[in-house]
Amino acid sequence: MKLSFSTRGWSDCTWDELVDASLEMGFAGIEVYDLFKQQNFVGKGCAFDKYNTRATARALRDKKLTLPVFDSSVDISLEGAVDEAKRLIDVAGEIHVEYVCFKAQKGEESVVKAALDELVPYARALEVTILMETSGIYGDTARLTAMLDEYASDYLAALWDIHHPYRDNGEQPADTIKNLGAYVKHVHMRDSDDDGTYNLVGEGTMPLDSFVLALSSIDYDGFVSLEWKPEWMEDLTDMDIILPHFVNYMERFEDTRGKRRTMYLNHDGTGEYLWKKDELIDLTFPQVLDRMVEAFPNQYAFKYTTLDYTRTYEEFRDDVDNFARALVSMGVKPGSKVAIWATNVPAWYITFWAATKIGAVLVTVNTAYKVYEAEYLLRQSDTHTLVMIESALDSNYREIINELCPEIKDTKPGEPLHCKRLPFLRNVITVGFDMPGCLNFDQAFDRAELVPLEKIQRMADEVRPNDVCNMQYTSGTTGFPKGVMLTHRNVVNDGKCIGDRMGLSTADRMMIQVPMFHCFGMTLSMTSSMTHGATMCPMPYFSAKASLSCITQERITCFNGVPTMFIAMFNHPDYRKTDFSHMRTGIMAGSGCPPELMKKAAQPDEMNMTGIVSVYGQTESSPGSVMTTWTDPLDWRTETVGYEYPHIQCKVINPYTGEEMPDGHIGEFCSRGYNTMKGYYKMPDATAKTVDADGWLHSGDLVMRDENGNFRVTGRLKDMIIRGGENIYPKEIEDFLITHPKVSDAQVIGVPDKKYGEEAMACIILMEGEEMTEDEIREFIKTNIARHKVPRYIKFVDSFPMNAAGKILKYKMREAAVEELGLQDIAK
Repeated sequence: MKLSFSTRGWSDCTWDELVDASLEMGFAGIEVYDLFKQQNFVGKGCAFDKYNTRATARALRDKKLTLPVFDSSVDISLEGAVDEAKRLIDVAGEIHVEYVCFKAQKGEESVVKAALDELVPYARALEVTILMETSGIYGDTARLTAMLDEYASDYLAALWDIHHPYRDNGEQPADTIKNLGAYVKHVHMRDSDDDGTYNLVGEGTMPLDSFVLALSSIDYDGFVSLEWKPEWMEDLTDMDIILPHFVNYMERFEDTRGKRRTMYLNHDGTGEYLWKKDELIDLTFPQVLDRMVEAFPNQYAFKYTTLDYTRTYEEFRDDVDNFARALVSMGVKPGSKVAIWATNVPAWYITFWAATKIGAVLVTVNTAYKVYEAEYLLRQSDTHTLVMIESALDSNYREIINELCPEIKDTKPGEPLHCKRLPFLRNVITVGFDMPGCLNFDQAFDRAELVPLEKIQRMADEVRPNDVCNMQYTSGTTGFPKGVMLTHRNVVNDGKCIGDRMGLSTADRMMIQVPMFHCFGMTLSMTSSMTHGATMCPMPYFSAKASLSCITQERITCFNGVPTMFIAMFNHPDYRKTDFSHMRTGIMAGSGCPPELMKKAAQPDEMNMTGIVSVYGQTESSPGSVMTTWTDPLDWRTETVGYEYPHIQCKVINPYTGEEMPDGHIGEFCSRGYNTMKGYYKMPDATAKTVDADGWLHSGDLVMRDENGNFRVTGRLKDMIIRGGENIYPKEIEDFLITHPKVSDAQVIGVPDKKYGEEAMACIILMEGEEMTEDEIREFIKTNIARHKVPRYIKFVDSFPMNAAGKILKYKMREAAVEELGLQDIAK
């Protein structure tokens, strides 16, 4: 907030005296009242006569003072006020005063609307915004809001005179701001006693703290202007007392002189970040973006190397606001489900931030889905609006939607869709292609003008941190996906903690090659970057060649990936041509991460990712719960998944008894805290099985905590092999196999056995050009690992079945092994 004062009541002062007073007392602006009635302002030779007006405005700019608004007593509820109003708008347009204020005190609203019908287009042509004061017939701010909504113009808004709605209509500040929200462009501050007698600001009975709190709730950064008339207190007429008193009172509130928020420097002083490490922030996604724009407006948010999309944080918010307006024009409301079915194209990010800004829920759709899976997700999620590209991999989304919604071809683009198989779906927006019955992304953007920006801001103000912002569907490694409901508080803070532990700041440039439909992209990459002012360089889809090129071109400092991505990059012909000199940190996660592979990436003469980190969690925990820090010892960062986040509790239990296990013993990982999901969408029974009555989220993963408090993942409960009563943990064998110089990757699964119940089977991918026999592998294992853990079956493969998030599907491997080994009868 910035402070100004109204010239109302100071008509005996010259303009120069008012300017000097504002500079001396720390005001940022002067609000001019009834310009044409103040002869000491507009008289011949005065500051605002027709020959001096521009020079006066120029002089103010040189002194870093603003004319925020021309206030007036013009009452447009009375006939004949339009010409006088236009005269004031003319002067405002000439010297670039942003706002002019009119009143509606005594007349009829029909007269007001007739005047505005003429004045709003007139003001728009001169780029001046009309403010209607919250007094007279508009002391009822719900009525004023209804009128503003009716016009839906960026050139018509509100001046909140705090006195009238509160004293005349009994409105609490929170109710006023709930009504007006972002329509508030200027504020009049004054104080009074219960009987209506005016008093110095802070010495009456008006709840001024509540007014300022209400303004903070919309992140108001405009002017708060003191209104004062000396006759209000006959014994107090001295400007040198009244104005400094107001300034001193308002200094108790943050940011009233445009003070910059505290910034923190990164480890080497090359970048900044906004929020203190290891502390939670009670903000929504739209508030996070607003704070980034406020702090780093010209910092690049996005720089694509393979697509034509580069935006600063401020430019990106403009795109988000316009698409949010478009979504509202298409019937999207708070709580509506907006699905995005796309690779990491710009529309993905715009859709996410636009949907969350208006309180809608962003539903992520796996890019590998085919018709059966897509129908399940879109129907189960009650998706209202679908944004999609044409195809990816071997899935043709156009064909799938045409099959699911044959009604779409008979629907007029922009009109609500009614589809029998997807009864909640109303809109399909296409990205990069046209399709009958659909608006394309550009056409949707054009609808922004149908909804005023103020309405979007008001909707954003209604969003709360505990509201669901995302439904992230589980990756389906153990069954059909469930819709995990994640809140703004879940994801914002999980992403912030990740960025804290990576040491991110405005100095970082993160390449995003992991898919955005997965938490690895949405939280660990995008949200960690966006909460630290970093620049993102997304790849529409993973390509080792394109990623290596991006690293050199954009001097990338960090990137995340699953092990197979790192392996593909290491093995690419362009690897040795890539400039890794700016690389600093990154996350390897998503499936079992071989320590030797992580250590290789960390070497200065390899990827130079000296601050590589590991993280562990699950979709249901937003997703991270434990993580290493980029400054931890390398062995911690490559051989463990780290320690719990701040404000998160973690424990290891016996999965059968619930007893907490001591350090050094394997058990099921459980966590609880701010990152725990709200639940599975429309699946209360599944939620109850996963989150117990005490709030502990049961992961189904087997872990061990060491003496340093770091966790080591040993496998899945369902992956654990029980051979003749002995527990075998596949990850232990996998980590050992990967140490063989000829082995590129390995996965161990359990298969049914008549004698022992289960036997182990090792599936191995060899390094390119290498050969091995089963006996060589067995001998290698036998020499170093207990005999009962040596896999009975060895199989050499070229790849492992994976989902689009890069997770290996062991249940698919088991199914295939049962068939190949002829174990169907035993499996039964």
